[in-house]
Amino acid sequence: MTSIHTDHLQPLQGLRRSADDRMVAGVAGGLAQTLGLDAGLVRVVLVGLALAGGIGIPLYVAAWLLLPADGESEAVADRLAGAVRDRRRAAEVPW
Repeated sequence: MTSIHTDHLQPLQGLRRSADDRMVAGVAGGLAQTLGLDAGLVRVVLVGLALAGGIGIPLYVAAWLLLPADGESEAVADRLAGAVRDRRRAAEVPW
């Protein structure tokens, strides 16, 4: 069995969407806080990626779905998955 090394991901483990520095969902603000950059610069890069090839939009949406916001314990995707799971359980018919 091979071992997966995640040491290079340590700086990103605290990555969260910003609750204070947000224009849409706080992705750029949270990324800027984690990387020690200006949020405006991160926004310009994301818009540039969106205009240059469209990759900025899916990246932003993925980060919005997968990163929890400051002060929250779970991401939007976790809440959606929980709602789907609860709906499936409610729809199960015990035979």
